[in-house]
Amino acid sequence: MDSYVARPDGLAELIAAVRRAARIAVDTEAASFHRYRDRIYLIQISTADRTALIDPVAIADLSAVGAVLADARIEKTFHDADYDLRVLDRDYGFRAARLFDTRIAAQLAGEPAIGLAALLEKYAGVKLAKEHQKADWSQRPLPPPMLAYAAEDTRHLLALRDALERRLRELGRLEWANEEFARLEALRWTGVAEGDTDGYLRVKGAKGLPPRGLAAFRELHRWRETVAEREDKAPFRVIGNDSLLAVSKALPAKPSDLAGLKDVPASLARRHGAALLEAVARARALPESELPRLERSARPPKDPAFDGRVERLKAVRNRVAAELKIDPGVLCGRTTLEAVARAAPKDRAGLAQVGELRRWQAEVLGTALLEALR
Repeated sequence: MDSYVARPDGLAELIAAVRRAARIAVDTEAASFHRYRDRIYLIQISTADRTALIDPVAIADLSAVGAVLADARIEKTFHDADYDLRVLDRDYGFRAARLFDTRIAAQLAGEPAIGLAALLEKYAGVKLAKEHQKADWSQRPLPPPMLAYAAEDTRHLLALRDALERRLRELGRLEWANEEFARLEALRWTGVAEGDTDGYLRVKGAKGLPPRGLAAFRELHRWRETVAEREDKAPFRVIGNDSLLAVSKALPAKPSDLAGLKDVPASLARRHGAALLEAVARARALPESELPRLERSARPPKDPAFDGRVERLKAVRNRVAAELKIDPGVLCGRTTLEAVARAAPKDRAGLAQVGELRRWQAEVLGTALLEALR
């Protein structure tokens, strides 16, 4: 049974039913692909016998949902919980306890394809539609096909959870997963702070521009942010990064200069040409002393001994990963290998002091890592 919950009394009835369940499946839908101000526009919750779609635009007080998420008596299953948990923290300050993540479970089971659609097809024989993956969830009313699509994201998640748990038990890796699930509880929103003025530097390709071009890009980026915020559009829907970078490199002074840029289509030049040229003119007028300069931090000197340790650790990690038929990066990422190489532990006690290394990784890889360091 599906229900669309857009009234406080409907939410109260749903929460009462959810609290009787031992476990639920949860998902969220946002609209960062469409809106400047991203937020959660739909929350899906499934129990064993019902699926509900909660409309957070219509219901102001969702504290009851937060209480369910924090209730350790109820297990919450997500697929790729990382983003959902962060945006639930960002928008509502909600924290979740007792989690199961089917994406992490699939990775630890050595699944080659870990997307929800691929896993549901393999383990549950369910084929998910894909046409609403980048839909605008901020629109109201939400059309029935989008609601049906959203419901499918959690309807089969508990069955998938059970299948993956069985697989992890067979492989002797359920404790690995449980350790990873417990770490999810600490996830918090870590997005860009309000008032951040260096966003333009995080655009790929910006740091490769010369100072005058970088000044133009800063002006263009500011202008785009202003327009996107005013129109509540995702910035790339105003104009893409490639177009802004092309203008910043060319520094056009007149419309005909703009027309010659292949990354600036004629339609964009007609719509935004005057604003683009004004932004470039402001950058052109800046004195040299006011141009942005990137401070390049000095690279630490090469340490052949450290690099050698990392390579030896990587080699044994890759060997064990091949034996276990698991992705090497899932078994142990490079950052963790570097932490082990830096600490250069001599024994198990020393290995246990490396904070980046999970307990399950130390159990599975510990002997091989210590041998590689000797």
